[in-house]
Amino acid sequence: MIIVEPPASRYEVAEAGPSTDEHLLERISALENRLARLTERLERGLDLLLRQAQNSYFDRSLVKALIALLTEDKIVEGTRLEKLWNDRCQKDAEEQEESARREELRVRILSGCRGERRTFEQLVNEGFLLIEDEQIGRGIRSLQRAAELDRENAPLLAFIGEHFFRTGKTRMARDYLGRAFEFAPGDIRVSLLLGLTCADEGDNERAKELLNSATRRGASSFAAHYGLGRLFMAEENWQKALREFKRALASKPSPEAHYALGCLYYQLTRDTLAARHLRKATEMDADYGEAFYVLGLIYKRAGQEKLAAESLARAQQAEPASTKSPKGKPARTVFPLMFPQDPSSELPLMTGGDQRLARLLRQDALNVFVSADAESS
Repeated sequence: MIIVEPPASRYEVAEAGPSTDEHLLERISALENRLARLTERLERGLDLLLRQAQNSYFDRSLVKALIALLTEDKIVEGTRLEKLWNDRCQKDAEEQEESARREELRVRILSGCRGERRTFEQLVNEGFLLIEDEQIGRGIRSLQRAAELDRENAPLLAFIGEHFFRTGKTRMARDYLGRAFEFAPGDIRVSLLLGLTCADEGDNERAKELLNSATRRGASSFAAHYGLGRLFMAEENWQKALREFKRALASKPSPEAHYALGCLYYQLTRDTLAARHLRKATEMDADYGEAFYVLGLIYKRAGQEKLAAESLARAQQAEPASTKSPKGKPARTVFPLMFPQDPSSELPLMTGGDQRLARLLRQDALNVFVSADAESS
């Protein structure tokens, strides 16, 4: 093959290279300028962060110095202030977690809608906005109206049931939790809450079935084992009750768990073990009046009058707010035993009688966020 090359082409080759090189150099220079400006901004940002950290450190040091000065002058109590601060931080963190959980739950509720979507979505959004705005009653009523439009929405039914469980309205809680369990029987958290609610309503057999199912499928917690222990106590099955209370203590070492075991041992007249657990409860919480009260009964039964008087006096000093008398009336402390002696007592089995244990029971049960989806994954 013969290739014919025009004569002028030999003079055009040399010009392509320099123009490309000049273009690349310009781009590199621009990139260098941008990188320099970005580096300068990063340095200024880091400097600002360092100054803010220093200011926070100095502010914290100043606050600590002021607290130390006020504590030294006995104007404030340092330990009490620290406890209040820790409680406040924990409460803020819990509120943020609860808000994030509600948002996730709202999306799940809306995605599972099977009825009139527009009205349902409006009621659900309105309900969660009201709850976020701390108008709990109005928000729950809006969600209840939404539940009437979609009667098979298990996440919505469970959320409403949890609210009534938290507020101690066991009849309403059982209604909504029972309907949620019907459409989502694999939800372990619903099983746990429904089991505790059934126990309060007097349906002990179903309560045992639900609580045993919850513990077998992963919801082993203080609330579940304590609930089973109370049910076995009602049947006077002491060995099984003791086993469940020990498991409750292992799940959540707390003054209340030691107190429950101490009361059980007191019922069984095993006073040495009872006193050991009750003393542990008072060591963990020096204001646990109920524990001091039962400890005083143990000492009194053993004939140790001096120790009994001291324990009962400590119980009087740690008198719970719910038993304090109004102004102008003589003070009177009544510490009901954890296990009522009267079998005809109308108090709820799980949450009646001892408000402190009831509060811990609800709190622990509501913190169990295990569901069937989590289990299968």
